[in-house]
Amino acid sequence: MSTVRIPPVLRENTGGTRSVEVAGATVSEALDDLFARHPALRDRVTDDGSLSEFINVYVNDRDVRYRDGLATTIGPDDTIILLPAMAGGH
Repeated sequence: MSTVRIPPVLRENTGGTRSVEVAGATVSEALDDLFARHPALRDRVTDDGSLSEFINVYVNDRDVRYRDGLATTIGPDDTIILLPAMAGGH
């Protein structure tokens, strides 16, 4: 199973869990499994069924936007990172 790392800002939706093992052959399938286990995450990570523009997704430190998006294939040793976009400053 692959692992999804949960950032601190989203951990309230996973009962404080830092990472979740998920099943799936693609990032999309892994996220579906994650949302099935932690339904509250779906509203925080998606917008009308699509990945929110404010969430970046990485597989093993590589942004999926530069790969195959949510269709990026994953294996049992891969780590998916959900990284909310940061904004602010002066």
